[in-house]
Amino acid sequence: MSAVVTYWAEHAWLPHVNGPVVERDVLIAVGPGGRIAKVTPDSGPCPSGAIRLGGLVLPGHANAHSHAFHRALRGNVQVGSGTFWTWRDTMYRFAGALDPDSYLELATAVYAEMALAGITAVGEFHYLHHAPGGVRYDNPNAMGEALIEAALRAGIRITLLDTCYLSSGFGAEPTKPQLRFSDGDADSWAERISELKPAEHARIGAAVHSVRAVPAEQLGTVAHWAVMRKAPLHVHLSEQTAENDACLAAHGVTPTRLLGDHGVLGPRTSVVHATHLTDEDIHLLSDTSTVVCMCPTTERDLADGIGPARRLASSGCPITLGSDSHAVIDPFEEARALELDERLRTRTRGHWTANALLRASTEDGHASLGWSEAGRIEAGSLADFCAVALDTVRTAGPRPALGAEIAVFAASAADVRHVVVGGRHIVRDGVHQLVPDVPKALAEAIAALQ
Repeated sequence: MSAVVTYWAEHAWLPHVNGPVVERDVLIAVGPGGRIAKVTPDSGPCPSGAIRLGGLVLPGHANAHSHAFHRALRGNVQVGSGTFWTWRDTMYRFAGALDPDSYLELATAVYAEMALAGITAVGEFHYLHHAPGGVRYDNPNAMGEALIEAALRAGIRITLLDTCYLSSGFGAEPTKPQLRFSDGDADSWAERISELKPAEHARIGAAVHSVRAVPAEQLGTVAHWAVMRKAPLHVHLSEQTAENDACLAAHGVTPTRLLGDHGVLGPRTSVVHATHLTDEDIHLLSDTSTVVCMCPTTERDLADGIGPARRLASSGCPITLGSDSHAVIDPFEEARALELDERLRTRTRGHWTANALLRASTEDGHASLGWSEAGRIEAGSLADFCAVALDTVRTAGPRPALGAEIAVFAASAADVRHVVVGGRHIVRDGVHQLVPDVPKALAEAIAALQ
């Protein structure tokens, strides 16, 4: 952006010394470079020339854990019963149908769906590297570059979490569907990922798929790559009790301890799910200031269980949120699920405030993806925000002391009316300005895989 653009928010959730508050009649001036130049609450009616954003303006949400191609599974894997492992077999079949061109079309539509939901940055946990059978594309990063291009086309930011995935289990070679995930060893993975280039909208991070998928002696290679580049590092952790049992059998320690012993944990690291942890695991994560990414809609869809999010947060672990398998793409649903799942588990209420849940979905989520300059509506931050309507069947009603509660505990992705990324108005009145017919784009991209 080269010129100043001014937005006027009917209400906006703003940082405050005593915690975020909702202010009225807020002018948000966006300067060159797509950053917020000035925020002025109580500015009076919308002035001439400003772009009016009705409802409640929030920082853009960060989807801290995504597998874009899993969106094609929606409606397929919900049929009948089964387990995480039978779900995984279906996932492999869809993965086998993708190539760089079809992945570009699918991911563009998926990221556009995210934008419509108020998501302005995505952490793409990317392990679909090669052609079926493990055959290398002429450009070994063709699939990852397709995802970076897809985010550009959809108008959102991306952190490509290029994932090391080498084995099917402890000491086991990759299965046939997994061959396209593997680079052979961690050194080859590091060589390939080092060729990926960041962009204005894209940053490069690293990921360990899981302790099952990366041999213990190679975990340090992935961690070292991330440390040297000061890049985010993400890893699936203890999503299933079977993973814990197998790790104990192979190494005599839990997956958390194995990651800690090989230098994977720390403040730049996000562990995803962390559903089945011991007390020692929780202490180890908090002692290393490791971030924990919860994905409640996927965890309940796959019957994984309810993780100890409240205990982890109370111990000092920042909490972030992701839509993972995209059973739904709705950051409000992910946020309130932390509180509501904890209510079901404990049969008491009031574990998280609305402000804390929004922070997990915005500021802390962005920080975990390497976008620490996003996630707040304040001068100097990236101008990434969304507006939630307050006059829908979910959000309408008197609010004498308007706070974030109506958004967190009542709103849905369908209530997002406007989205701004870097000062650019990419969703206007509920319509994506770059991908005008997102449902059609999704339908066509998914149909091509079937």
